[in-house]
Amino acid sequence: MTAAALRPDAILPLPERQQSMALTYHRLMLAMLVFAGVTMVIASRLLYLQVFTDRSGAAEMMNPLIPTRGDLVDRNGMPLARNIDAWSIAIHPNKLLTDPKELAGKLAELMPEKTEAEYLAMLTSGKSFAYLSRRAVPELVAAVNALGEPAVEFGREPERLYPQTGLAGHVLGWTMDGRGVAGMERVLDARLSDPSARATPVALSIDTRVQAVMESELAAAMAKFSAIGAAGLVLDIQTGEVIAMTSLPSLNPNVPGRDAALAGFNRATLGVYELGSTFKPFTVAMAMDSGIIKSFGQMYNCPRGLSVGGFTITDTHPFGRACSVAEIMKESSNIGTAQIAAQVGAERQQAFLRKMGFMEPVSIELNERGRTLTPGNDWGETATMTVGYGHGIAVTPLHLAIGYATLFNGGIWRPATLLKVDPRHPVPAGRRVFTEETSRRMRGLLRLVVTDGTGKKADAPGYRVGGKTGTAEKIVGGHYTGAAVVTTFAGVFPMDAPRYVVVAMLDDPKATADTYGFHTAGWNVAPVVSRVVSRTGALLGVRPDLAREADMSEVLPYVKREAAH
Repeated sequence: MTAAALRPDAILPLPERQQSMALTYHRLMLAMLVFAGVTMVIASRLLYLQVFTDRSGAAEMMNPLIPTRGDLVDRNGMPLARNIDAWSIAIHPNKLLTDPKELAGKLAELMPEKTEAEYLAMLTSGKSFAYLSRRAVPELVAAVNALGEPAVEFGREPERLYPQTGLAGHVLGWTMDGRGVAGMERVLDARLSDPSARATPVALSIDTRVQAVMESELAAAMAKFSAIGAAGLVLDIQTGEVIAMTSLPSLNPNVPGRDAALAGFNRATLGVYELGSTFKPFTVAMAMDSGIIKSFGQMYNCPRGLSVGGFTITDTHPFGRACSVAEIMKESSNIGTAQIAAQVGAERQQAFLRKMGFMEPVSIELNERGRTLTPGNDWGETATMTVGYGHGIAVTPLHLAIGYATLFNGGIWRPATLLKVDPRHPVPAGRRVFTEETSRRMRGLLRLVVTDGTGKKADAPGYRVGGKTGTAEKIVGGHYTGAAVVTTFAGVFPMDAPRYVVVAMLDDPKATADTYGFHTAGWNVAPVVSRVVSRTGALLGVRPDLAREADMSEVLPYVKREAAH
């Protein structure tokens, strides 16, 4: 296109062009000033939130007062509790720039653990600080950050993580704001928080492999028999180390608040129960040590009913004839055991129970320990007889486990421990309760209970399990009732050279078709011990051997006598 083709009126005069350019320049400068002003306001707001926000009364995201803690590991070094550097998401409700209702809806989508209404209540509370999420995953942090709300704050803080989730939850306990408040976290709080010591993990006596087996077997039995609770223990007879300790329903220490009704209630150490016939071996051992029982063939009158103090003692498997000590234990006779206890007498019975630690809270590091219940001032002949077969005295399952360890380790009582035995934590000397001879002779008697008596279903081929069943009626409405029971089996293996005690308990199990309408220990809890021993014996260093057997020469002759009747 040539200059001649241009219209003369298309070119503005010079003064008008200069005026148009000046107007454009002023508009551009105004836009830049507005943008700079908005940027300055936002930057000032963010600086204000960072410097002048009041966090009083809340834990800060990088709170230097929250201590890092040492790790807890099992006896093999498997991590049970450790600290991690976690993300936390918080908000300052009194500094919001976004519409609270709109933000509440978005937060509810990203973090559905709270409803939109709950988030809205939080955002409109006027508070200066509130947590939205703790131990948040990076993806959630990124998503919340993308909302663009400057009142949201992100930070890192130490968090306690239990990588095995609920495994041994009641043993471990949990922490709050970096401090131990239950279980071994509370017991070891000072040591785990000590900067000079926390670099070295604290080894507990627990073996996670055995713990997992005990928990799974007890949980299966609890479900099968509709029990309201359960407890289980594996205890090293020689050292007192607790290899497994289970309390059900379980507790997940990662989220203890979700199990508020169960928090801190350890049925193995805090719950006290009448544990029934599992006490009978103690009564026989007391009588042997006192010179009352000289032979397992010693005879007692065992009628179908024994009237004592206005009520009648009966047996599940009545003899209706004279019976030997071996038969009394094999068939779990209340009548026979009551007579043996009466011969021991209240004074000696109490002395033995006191030496075994049954008259005081159980000896272990945990703070969660139940108070035993005894006849008290009413400990006359009737109470002596009923305590002899495990009624009228309530103890924890751990009391029972320590008692069996005492009876079969040569007669030495030692406290239980949840710390791995090593040079820093040696085995205590303990105190003598029973003679070595009594301890040795009792092996064959309790092996008999499993091979020929009420505990047959507790046997584990090759492991020579010995032990005793116990079925105790519960008190409902102030009265004992056979409709609700606590069933227990206390076992020891291998009985020819005792090494471990295994105790399993079910609280209020129900009868099933498989048990032919029975809800006694031989049917529902003895099989738990069998499976636990079968699955963990080799892990614990006990090799199954079908060719070996405990010495039963002192009891078998008196079993043959029963066959002749």
